[in-house]
Amino acid sequence: MKIESLTQFENKKDRIEALFEDGTSILVGVAQIADFGLYSGRELSDDEYAQLRGETKLSSSKARAMRILGSRNFSSGEMERRLVSKGESQDTARKTVQWLEDIGAVNDAEYAAAITQSYCAKGYGLARIKDELYRRGIPRELWDDALSGLDNADDSAVYSFLEKKLGGSRDRSDIRRATNALCARGFSYEQARSVVGRYLESIEENESLN
Repeated sequence: MKIESLTQFENKKDRIEALFEDGTSILVGVAQIADFGLYSGRELSDDEYAQLRGETKLSSSKARAMRILGSRNFSSGEMERRLVSKGESQDTARKTVQWLEDIGAVNDAEYAAAITQSYCAKGYGLARIKDELYRRGIPRELWDDALSGLDNADDSAVYSFLEKKLGGSRDRSDIRRATNALCARGFSYEQARSVVGRYLESIEENESLN
């Protein structure tokens, strides 16, 4: 495939349009110009042409991925799905995610730990946190390490939630509603009853001190 012309964009100095004899064009960077030895009149073999297209697609996908990461952290699964939804091929998206992992921009283990800590700090229980890890595409083999610190989690966030729901009420119907509310936030019924009991005990202790 012969290159008819190479044209640099005024507003994109790092992007050059390579126009081919069949009327197709590819946006290439300086790196591709050097790597493939591109110039007007250059004849590319079918393999070179296919490789050039693959390289430019991957380069574009990497740039898109870095823009996406500017908004928040992503798991490898989330990033791959997002890139595909933006028009990247499955293969290009997978290669881009591998590159992000290689440079440390995406780390599923660290992301899983951060999600667990964040939702625990907001007063959510194990079931809700697992749902969140699943929804965000965290591989299951990373869950145990991320969830290992929950047994020693501070009750303060849950107590703050119960303060809004229950206050100092000992009314059975209020206690039942507060317990059910914790169940809805991912706690088992036994866990919810236990933490409500500890909360009420802490209220009684404070009252006795006063």
